Amino acid sequence: MTIASENTTVFDAVTIDRAVRLGTATLHEAAGRIGALPSQIARITPGQSFAGPAVTVSGPPADNLWLHRGLLASSLGDVMVVTVGGHHEAGYWGEVMAVAARSRGVAGVVIDGCVRDSDALANVGVPVFARGLCIRGTDKDPDGVGGVNEPLTLGDVVVYPGDLVVGDADGVVDLPAARVDEILDAADARIAKEARIMAALRRGETTVDLLDLPKETR
Repeated sequence: MTIASENTTVFDAVTIDRAVRLGTATLHEAAGRIGALPSQIARITPGQSFAGPAVTVSGPPADNLWLHRGLLASSLGDVMVVTVGGHHEAGYWGEVMAVAARSRGVAGVVIDGCVRDSDALANVGVPVFARGLCIRGTDKDPDGVGGVNEPLTLGDVVVYPGDLVVGDADGVVDLPAARVDEILDAADARIAKEARIMAALRRGETTVDLLDLPKETR
């Protein structure tokens, strides 16, 4: 594989702010329960969330050369989404790469593998989401097979370059670029409906009545 054409998807600041505010669980539901990346991929950098267009990166097991190439293809506001050949027991990302990502304005990093230098990562300012921590090092094989800005699969989700990727305390969701406005509007409506339900609960009504749930088993 090779480095494909540069990601040209741009979301304005209002869209990014809305996506972060609405949250991954609500966006996933509003999108029709699609786009949820594997739950094992979780936030490594405490308190940090992100939203931005995907720059997709794939690389071979125990090798992070393609992540460096992905950094070259990334620019202000992008989110790197990375697969590593299913080999999780290596630290594919650390402080040096995080500082490089910060200098390029990368909004977040999602790795279907492990990272290291967790204390330092928390202070760099680039949100990092991964399967966990691993101190094992990686190679940089110039002949390793990988790619940048080509579709890739994480769990049951196919991530396309330019998709809107959002990460927060609950996990990571991938939203098709062409549906982002529709999904955000549906998420706003969902939030408003939930607010009405919670107000009714505070008045003493029940979830069974409000959600029209069966009161007894058949």
